[in-house]
Amino acid sequence: MRLIALLCSTLILGGCSQSMSIPAPKDEPTLMPRGATYLDLTSLPLPRGPVYVSVYDFRDQTGQYKPQPNSNFSTAVPQGGAAMLTTALLNSKWFIPLEREGLQNLLTERKIIRAAQSKHETPKNHGNHLPSLMAANIMVEGGIIAYDTNIQTGGAGARYLGIGLSSQYRTDQVTVNVRAVDIRSGRILLSVTTSKTILSQELQTGIFKFIDYKDLLEAWLLYTFDA
Repeated sequence: MRLIALLCSTLILGGCSQSMSIPAPKDEPTLMPRGATYLDLTSLPLPRGPVYVSVYDFRDQTGQYKPQPNSNFSTAVPQGGAAMLTTALLNSKWFIPLEREGLQNLLTERKIIRAAQSKHETPKNHGNHLPSLMAANIMVEGGIIAYDTNIQTGGAGARYLGIGLSSQYRTDQVTVNVRAVDIRSGRILLSVTTSKTILSQELQTGIFKFIDYKDLLEAWLLYTFDA
């Protein structure tokens, strides 16, 4: 009986390990994976002329934090929204983003150059003339406005004689708003709100039973992923 239990547990754990193989760690740095949306963005027809845009901030307006006990200070959504939006605008080839998120740092560097020019000690890598900063035609505003968790949850499982297999899932939703504002008039030219559903799934199998007097066998395998 003990041998049969061990064989059953080995088959279950072995089968799950084959279907849920853990990828080997990669030592070399890799670029961020590109999805279908990125391909659509880079495949847009070229415009008649690029538009100069500025992105000051793209804030997280949800106020949501991760529910894990050890992540009380970790937000539920990324905080680099402005950097992601600027990269998307640049990759589209329709816009020329102007640096505004780090504007104070840029102005500080320009002050250093002007101070050197006033003393006739202009740095060789900047020359004698410092042009004015370019002005944007459109300002892009917005942010991450909602993060709804556990919109849909479910699961299933079975256990027999201490050997079991279970699966559960949940869906979250992130909502983003982007606005294009005319610099001259302040008029909102376009406002778009879009949502993305995040699916989280957990698969777990294990064994917990006595195989002999005072001999307890316990083993489990857990695999989670988001999509």
